[in-house]
Amino acid sequence: MSEIEIQLKKGVLGLCVLALLSRGDSYAYEIASRMADAVDMGEGTIYPLMRRMQSEGLVTTYLEESPSGPPRKYYRITETGRSRLTAQVEEWRGFTAAVDGLIDGAAAASSEEPQSQEGEISHDA
Repeated sequence: MSEIEIQLKKGVLGLCVLALLSRGDSYAYEIASRMADAVDMGEGTIYPLMRRMQSEGLVTTYLEESPSGPPRKYYRITETGRSRLTAQVEEWRGFTAAVDGLIDGAAAASSEEPQSQEGEISHDA
């Protein structure tokens, strides 16, 4: 994995979790599994992230009985979390549009052929 990919993932994990929770409540293992599939995030990353998000008031928790074991701690996005999600999505889209513009411009410039200078008359005396 490249350094840029590692740094990008670190920067957007919270955004991705808030986006997932905006669709419905979930427990940490389920969030980690979905994140692993989408952005190759390790399971150990989710628990500290969820604690931080809870301490920032972005998510709340509740326990729900599980048919296959002990009760599960579910996470629910708060109004503060929804506001943060909206702001971060706007920032992300602006950022990615700017980066796409730079990348597209670089790709276009590198594919252009240099103009031939044959047949030009010099006006220098």
